[in-house]
Amino acid sequence: MAPILWYSVIHMQSVSNDNFGPLVAYLVPGATTLWGVSQFSPGIQAWFTLTPANAPTISGLLYLTIVSLAVGMTITAIRWAVVDQMHMWTGLQAPQLDFSQLSGKVDAFSLLIEIHYRHYQFYANMFVATLIAYACYRATANMGFGIGWLDLGVLMLECVFFATSRDTLRKYYVRTEALLTDNSPRLSERRSKREFKPPSAEDPSPAAARTPPK
Repeated sequence: MAPILWYSVIHMQSVSNDNFGPLVAYLVPGATTLWGVSQFSPGIQAWFTLTPANAPTISGLLYLTIVSLAVGMTITAIRWAVVDQMHMWTGLQAPQLDFSQLSGKVDAFSLLIEIHYRHYQFYANMFVATLIAYACYRATANMGFGIGWLDLGVLMLECVFFATSRDTLRKYYVRTEALLTDNSPRLSERRSKREFKPPSAEDPSPAAARTPPK
């Protein structure tokens, strides 16, 4: 699957910072899901053929890429309904951002999206896509109810995807809150320390300076 997918990506356009995010957020999870569904459809399975005689044409690769992106967007909707809600229910709340402060910070905000939220989309979408692909594989492999190394490997991979998605989303929330709010916990804590810093003998406060000597 991977050689066909990346061949189509390279022939569509060069991978750059501008399109890397959508590729990993939508294309790869969408292609993973399509591979799982291909177990039920010889037509879709032919899109992933690697033998030269049956390899898809350039138009077929383009079609595969477009369909993978569409499936990836659908996976994103499922992710919002499942993974996002799980993170929220377990205490990872989205901050209340003040977008009136976005002026002059657009580049920084865009950077946080690319280095944190795009990665969250990939890990969380792959969590959903891998689960669907694995369920399709199990349904067609006639493996019964036994548990083997493959099952344990998929379970471990799902745990890694979920944990990593939570970590990247937490970092995105914390850093966007620090960027676009005046009352983030860390900023408030630093302000409190400055406001309530006790005067020292070497650097007396104005109030201490006004106190007459006894």
